[in-house]
Amino acid sequence: MDVGFFNVFFDARFDATALAAIFAFATIMTLGVPLLERNALGSRMKAVAQRREELRRKHHASLKQRGGLRTEPLTFIRQTVEGLNLSKIVEAEQVREKLARAGYRSQGALVTFIFFRFVMPIIVFVAALIFLFVASHFKWSGFLKFNAALGAGLAGFYLPDLFVSNLINKRQASIMQSFPDALDLMLICVESGMSVETAFTRVSAEVGAQSPELAEELGLTTAELSYLPDRKTAYDNLAKRCAHSGVRAVAAAVNQAEKYGTPVGQALRVTAQENREQRMLLAEKKAAALSPKLTVPMLLFFLPCLFVVILGPAIENIMHTMH
Repeated sequence: MDVGFFNVFFDARFDATALAAIFAFATIMTLGVPLLERNALGSRMKAVAQRREELRRKHHASLKQRGGLRTEPLTFIRQTVEGLNLSKIVEAEQVREKLARAGYRSQGALVTFIFFRFVMPIIVFVAALIFLFVASHFKWSGFLKFNAALGAGLAGFYLPDLFVSNLINKRQASIMQSFPDALDLMLICVESGMSVETAFTRVSAEVGAQSPELAEELGLTTAELSYLPDRKTAYDNLAKRCAHSGVRAVAAAVNQAEKYGTPVGQALRVTAQENREQRMLLAEKKAAALSPKLTVPMLLFFLPCLFVVILGPAIENIMHTMH
């Protein structure tokens, strides 16, 4: 029986049929696998394109929510500010610069900020009066409660400034996190033969996913370089909006390079190295400050648990021995 089984492999018709089946399977695999891979690649590219379009819509929606150039305030807010002539009471130019550093450059953002700076003290004062005289059970005199509400209303005047300052800090942190990498990309673009405007445009498109704020500032600088009569003003505006020493150093270096005809690439290389070292020093500073910050949590939460684990069994043994 075993001999007959092995004899099958020496049959000419069986060998021809097996070879034909192997060749047919190899042909199908050779022609079919590339088609399957092409379809998989097409589906992946389609998914990537859909994801890119979704991210683009989200980015435009976020820019619109933060306040675009055409954002208009509510009619009631605009009429209140214009009727009370509040824009002349508050330093409009300083407020405009502060809002620009926070990412709000429209006239509507300025009007809204002035309105809330005027309204917030009244709202906080009334809320403090209701809380102190109605909701709370403090055994204070009426005069003391009124003075406390008055102090709360005075603090409410600075709430819009505090809100904008927090936005500025977050925006500057996002910009400076990606700024050294953007400078490296800009250096590559400039040394490859691109102009400064083209380099700014290309870098803003590349760093948009990592830092939309930096991409927005670079795009705005490109627009200012196109229509402003003095290029120095565009670089100074970039430094003023970012309000950071690294950006100011880059703006000064580029201005000097264009004024005296020195290579822009060399100036960008030096400033990129300085910004990268500055970012590393900031990270080292935060790491060095971590140990003092962990001292209090360790004393309050870690050491008591450690004492319980170490001394607990010993105290239990001593109490058991004494009894």
